[in-house]
Amino acid sequence: MSDEQYDKAKDFISLQAWQAARETKLYFYRNILPALDPPEKYNLGTQIRRAAISITANIAEGHGRFNYQESIQFCRISRGSLFELKDHLLSCHDLGYASDELFQKGLELIENTKRLLNGYIRFLHKEKRAKN
Repeated sequence: MSDEQYDKAKDFISLQAWQAARETKLYFYRNILPALDPPEKYNLGTQIRRAAISITANIAEGHGRFNYQESIQFCRISRGSLFELKDHLLSCHDLGYASDELFQKGLELIENTKRLLNGYIRFLHKEKRAKN
């Protein structure tokens, strides 16, 4: 894809996958992190913050690479961070930091983000094949 063609593409903030990832990130920042006790705010909290930020950041970085294959790779990294965040949510629930309600809402957000991210990856693969 040429730079001129890519300039016509929408910015990453218009991507549904990025929007869902942002909603997930904000949910964890606003609802899960405050529920952690002081020792876990540093340990588990740091890991949650890194994973949550990585999801949106990698979608954005991939989008800005102007290359389908690189975009796909960054989306795969984003998806890996999403799975990491799911594991952290399970830990929070298992350790009693996240109520059943917080846990279920977090899972719903993660699953929706995963669905949209997988769809975006499929779209990028399709576009890559069409351009080759």
